[in-house]
Amino acid sequence: MEESVRPSYTVSQPPPHIDLQAIPRPVNRDEAVDDAGQAATPSPKALPAAWEARYRAWVIGSDVCITLLVIVISAFVIDRHAPHDMHAFGTMLAVFVALPASRAWSPRVLGEGAEEYRTLGRGFLTAAVLVALGGLLFGALEVQAWVFVVVPIIALVAFPQRYLLRQVLHRKRAKGLCLLPVMAAGSPETVADLIARTRSEVHVGWRVEAACTFTGHGADCDSGEIDGVPVVGRLEELSRHVRRGGYRVVAITADQYWTPKRLQRLAWDMEGTGSEMVVAPVLMEVAGPRLNVTGVLGMPLLRVTAPMFTGGRRVVKEIVDRCGSAFLLTLLSPLLLVIALAIKLNDRGPVIYRQRRVGRDGATFTMLKFRTMVTNADEIRKTLEADNEGAGPLFKMKRDPRITRVGGLLRRYSLDELPQLFNVVSGRMSLVGPRPPLPEETAQYAPDARRRLLVKPGLTGLWQVSGRSDLTWAESIRLDLRYVEDWSLALDLVILWKTFRAVMGGQGAY
Repeated sequence: MEESVRPSYTVSQPPPHIDLQAIPRPVNRDEAVDDAGQAATPSPKALPAAWEARYRAWVIGSDVCITLLVIVISAFVIDRHAPHDMHAFGTMLAVFVALPASRAWSPRVLGEGAEEYRTLGRGFLTAAVLVALGGLLFGALEVQAWVFVVVPIIALVAFPQRYLLRQVLHRKRAKGLCLLPVMAAGSPETVADLIARTRSEVHVGWRVEAACTFTGHGADCDSGEIDGVPVVGRLEELSRHVRRGGYRVVAITADQYWTPKRLQRLAWDMEGTGSEMVVAPVLMEVAGPRLNVTGVLGMPLLRVTAPMFTGGRRVVKEIVDRCGSAFLLTLLSPLLLVIALAIKLNDRGPVIYRQRRVGRDGATFTMLKFRTMVTNADEIRKTLEADNEGAGPLFKMKRDPRITRVGGLLRRYSLDELPQLFNVVSGRMSLVGPRPPLPEETAQYAPDARRRLLVKPGLTGLWQVSGRSDLTWAESIRLDLRYVEDWSLALDLVILWKTFRAVMGGQGAY
């Protein structure tokens, strides 16, 4: 018989000592100590605010009400001659199981924009599959209407309802309400960048209330704040300040101090605090579908896939561009005729203004627009160079004397851009993409800005929904590059919807 390989110890021989203090464990906040070694007063756990619970209740309640209302109406319309209560009950059960299972009601996705819509769409797709499987299992082959009609109708009503709730939330955040307190930790430069982003995009719902840096100071050694946000301590003291402050989000930004071991220790120390730790990747401008976290060799790796300039999704985009623009031209043809007549009657000049622009891969094309300026606008521009208010190489004036009376109205609501639909039909432009640049602009492009030319220019884009002419040159370039790097069909749909809102408001157009 084999002898046991486990070592034996006599009573007189003590077992090997195990240092329990060396085992990493979450810090008990009741046992936390301050710098002097005295027991620190425990702070309450960072619990969700009351507004978060109310907002989630409104989301769930509205989803439930919409689902019940559509199902009741559908049951009356579809099954009034041959009632099948199980169809209605099964559809209701499938929706109420699929939505929470798909995290459509998770507090982490509510109000998060595209991610919230993705989870909601995934939930309704799962519900439709469950209804179809239920029909097959129980032999109820009459469920086709519930799968292909009722569930999509619920989704069509739920998406606008979610959008309206988000708009209410965004308006409150614009007033400084319903914001999550954030602790930022990193170098003064990256913390300042995070603060600036949260202030410019307040709809995200973050408010940086404190910061920690390596030195415990701001950019200057004698500065105790960064852009008005107090620096409360050093990076090595971060977990203690988080436990005391009750911050909902701890945002880790780039700094040489952060090593994998220190981040792991911080995650352990934050267990039980109720705070969410988020780590900003070094690739700040790469996001969305290109980033994936995978485990390789026992460690998490951030995979960055190459941007997609060809392939099946691009074919779909091409089809949507051409068919969509052709449909819009047909639908808007009466409006186009009215605009053309108004321009002609205004000064008897040409209706269409043609201008050379640079498209994909640097190829030039003739872009079409309704004429909004006097016929000799290019000659007058030379006398107005000193009054240029545009960003970078762009020429813009808020009160440009060359704009006609009709042209001012067209520009305010971007109606002068409608002839570009002909450029989209011809394949020179896309419905969504970077702004089509002038040849003299591209001559001044830095190497990174030339990446805008890797895709077709668009009738609208991130620049259109983010301020248009009010943007600085650097912001315009950054938004266009972000679109090139992170393009997706879902992003195109979001931009098209936001374009409609921006055009109706006339924001940044002149």
